[in-house]
Amino acid sequence: MANENATLNEKDLSYEKFTESFDFDELEDKLQSQLKEELADLQFLKEEKEKIGNPDNLGNVILDVVWEQFLNQVAVTAGEDFIKENRGLHLDLRKDAHIQTTKNFAEGKIATHNTIIDYQKRNDEWNNSFQKDPNIEYKTNNFRYNKSERVGEKFDTRSGSWKKVLKKDARVEFDKGRPKGKKSANTNMDHTISVGEIIRDPAANTHLTREELIAFANSDKNLNLMDSAANQSKGDSTMSEFLESERGGKKAAERFNIDEQELLKKDTEARKEFENKKKVGAQKSIEAGKKSRKEEAFRIGGKALRAVLMQLLAELVKEIIAKLVMWFKSSKKVLDTLLNSFSEAIHSFIRKMKQHLINVGNTLMTTIATAILGPIVGTIKKVWVILKQGWSSLKDAIAYIKAPINKDKPFGRLLLEVGKIIIAGLTGIGALLLGEVIEKGLIAIPVFVVEIPLIGSLANILGIFLGAVVAGVIGAIAISIIEKLIEKSLKSENIDAQIKKGNEILGTQHRLQIVNEVLLERDKDYLISTISQRHLEAVQIMKNSYGIILEDFVGDSSSERVTSTNEDKNTVIIDGETDHVMKELDLLSNDLDNLLK
Repeated sequence: MANENATLNEKDLSYEKFTESFDFDELEDKLQSQLKEELADLQFLKEEKEKIGNPDNLGNVILDVVWEQFLNQVAVTAGEDFIKENRGLHLDLRKDAHIQTTKNFAEGKIATHNTIIDYQKRNDEWNNSFQKDPNIEYKTNNFRYNKSERVGEKFDTRSGSWKKVLKKDARVEFDKGRPKGKKSANTNMDHTISVGEIIRDPAANTHLTREELIAFANSDKNLNLMDSAANQSKGDSTMSEFLESERGGKKAAERFNIDEQELLKKDTEARKEFENKKKVGAQKSIEAGKKSRKEEAFRIGGKALRAVLMQLLAELVKEIIAKLVMWFKSSKKVLDTLLNSFSEAIHSFIRKMKQHLINVGNTLMTTIATAILGPIVGTIKKVWVILKQGWSSLKDAIAYIKAPINKDKPFGRLLLEVGKIIIAGLTGIGALLLGEVIEKGLIAIPVFVVEIPLIGSLANILGIFLGAVVAGVIGAIAISIIEKLIEKSLKSENIDAQIKKGNEILGTQHRLQIVNEVLLERDKDYLISTISQRHLEAVQIMKNSYGIILEDFVGDSSSERVTSTNEDKNTVIIDGETDHVMKELDLLSNDLDNLLK
C-alpha cells in the first residue's frame, strides 16, 4: 500500500509539473489563429463558388486592361499638350537646346528651344547674305564653291584666305541712311570695320540683332571720313590688311597720302567697341537661354502634375463608382448608407495609396517620355499592355496546369480551364485593338475629332470604351459556353472542399474547447488553493490574537482577586468568582477552536 501511494504521488507530481511547465495560453493563441485562417479559407471557397459561372471575372480582366489604357491616354495627352504649347518641339532641357553658342550657330546647330531669342531667324538672315547658288559658274581661279559649307568663296590676296562671297544686296540695309562724304572734297564715309567683315563675323550675327549690327556699322565709333580712292581700295579688308598692302612698291599710306597712325587708332577704338558689343550680346544669349530652359522645365512640370492629379482623381472616381454600384444593388437605399458608401470609397482609396503612387510614377514617366519622343510613346504603351496581358494569360495557364491540385483532373477539363484563361487574356487584347480600329473610324467624322481637355479626343475615348464593350461581349459568350460545360463539376468540387474545410474547423474548435476546459480547471484549482491558504493564515492570526488577549485578561484578574498570600509556601489563593471566570474562558476557547477547524 505504501508503494502504491508512493507511485500515485509521483504521478500526481509529474502531472502537476507538466501542467505547470506546459504553456496552455500559447496553445490557445495558436489554435485561435489557426481557426481564423481556416474560417478565411472557407469564406474564400464560398466566394470562389459564387464566381463559377459569373461573368464578373471576365469583366475585371477587361476593366483592368481598359483602365490601364485610359491612364496611359491621360499621360500621353499631357505629353502631347506640352509639345503643342512648346511650339511643336519635343522636351529638351539640354544646354545646347536653349543657350546658343557661336560655334553651333556657325555650324547651323540652332538653339531652337530658346523662346526669348529667335536664333533660327538670325541664322536664316545671316546665311541669306551669302552667295549659296551652286550652279553659278566662276570663270577665275580666285572664286570657288565650298561644298562642305555650301557657299561661294573668293580668295583674298591681302589676308591669304578664302572669304564668303556676299550677295549684291547684302549691304543695302547697312547703306540706308549712312552719312555720305563730300564729292567736292573727293571723300567717302568709310566703315572702319567693313560691312563685309561685320556680316561674315559669326559671333556678331549670333549674339546681336540685325538692327544692332547696322547701328554699330553706322555709328560714330565705326565711321571715318576717307579719301574716295583709298576707300574703294580698302574694300572689305581690315584696316591693318589695307595699310599693309603694297602696289608698285608703295604702301597705302604713301599711295593715298593718308595718316596711318590715325587710321590704326581709329581701328583700335572701333574694334574695342565691336568686341564689347559682342561680349554683352553673348551674355544676353546665356541669360536668355537659362530663362528659356527654366520656362520649359516649369512647362513640363505643370503638365506632369496635371496628369498626376487627373490620374489620382480618376482612381478616386473609380472607387466611388464601384461603391455606388454596390449601393444601388443593396436593399437599403437611404442617405445614411449612401454616405457610408462614399466614406468606404475614400477609405479604400487611401488604403490603396501605395499602388496609386506606383501608378503616379508610371504616369510621370509616360508624360515625360511622350514629351521627349512624341505620340509614338502611346503606341509603344499599347503594344506593351498587349504583350503584358498575353504573357500574364500564358503564365496563368501554365501555373494552372502545374498546380498539384489539378494534376488528377481529366485532360479535357484542363484544356477547357486553360481555354478560359487564354480567352480572358485575348479579350483584353481585343479590347485595345478594337478600340484602335473604332477610333480611326470615328476620326473621319468631324464631330469626334473634338479634343476633350486632359483626356484626349472624343474619338479616342469612345474607341477605348466601345472596344472594351464589343470585346467583352464576344469574350463573355465564349467563356460562357466553356462555363456551361464545366460549371456543375466545379461547383461539386467546391462544395466538397467547403465540407472538408468545415470539418477541419470543427476539429480545431474541439481542440480549442479542450484547451479552454484545461485552462478553466487550472484556474479553479489555483483559486481553491489560494482561498485555503488564506484561511490557514487567518486561523493562525486569530489564535495568536486570542492568546495575547487571554494572557492580558488573566493577569488583570489575578492582581484584583488575591485575598491572602502565604509568604512561606509561595502559594496564591483564588476566590470562587475568579474560578468561575476561568472556566468560562476555557469554554470560549474550545468553541473558537471548533469554529476555525
